[in-house]
Amino acid sequence: MIHCVPAVLGPDELAAIRSRLQSIVFADGAGTAGWSAREVKRNLQVTAGTPEYEQIARIVREAFMRSGELQAALLPAMATPVLFNRYGQGMEYGPHVDAPVMGVMSNAVRSDVAITIFLSDPQSYDGGELTMLMNGANSAFKLEAGAAIAYPANTLHHVTPVTRGARDAAIIWVQSQIRDPAKRELLWDMETAKRLTFEREGKSQAFDLISRSRANLVRMWAET
Repeated sequence: MIHCVPAVLGPDELAAIRSRLQSIVFADGAGTAGWSAREVKRNLQVTAGTPEYEQIARIVREAFMRSGELQAALLPAMATPVLFNRYGQGMEYGPHVDAPVMGVMSNAVRSDVAITIFLSDPQSYDGGELTMLMNGANSAFKLEAGAAIAYPANTLHHVTPVTRGARDAAIIWVQSQIRDPAKRELLWDMETAKRLTFEREGKSQAFDLISRSRANLVRMWAET
């Protein structure tokens, strides 16, 4: 299931991140890729651990945590550190599947869902579409700055070559409390039905029954 969420980052947050990215140190993105992905990964990444990185990573983490839609849809249990990447002219990331587990030992995160938060205005660059192969067809996404897309991390996907300008983005991988994507989709449908029922009827008997059923399914399926 794919979720596109607008305005996860506000204008002031985007401005702060962009200002830092103008002077921050980038490294070859292939350095964090697996042995096969290195063959098709041509981008740049911000080096983690610096004070500048921590400042902009905190902005993204806080935005992710306050996004009600992302929290309800993904039911996150753990998340990776934020990764910032840049695709300049001629850069791309060929078809690949994300690593199933990221980090090591006690910091390991199972990558159930990948989140890309677009940082560049789409009019400022050509190419750079996030493209996913799902059900035998390609779906391409190029969202407004500040918007996020969350998608199954086991999806074969790629970033098309940038032919003008530069595409900056922030990436987070999430381990969900609900491992099964079909169950997550069912819970999201129930959450949507709950909200629609509340808008139409208020806190009615139907609303209470949907709320109880969804909560009990989370209890039944959650891995904590």
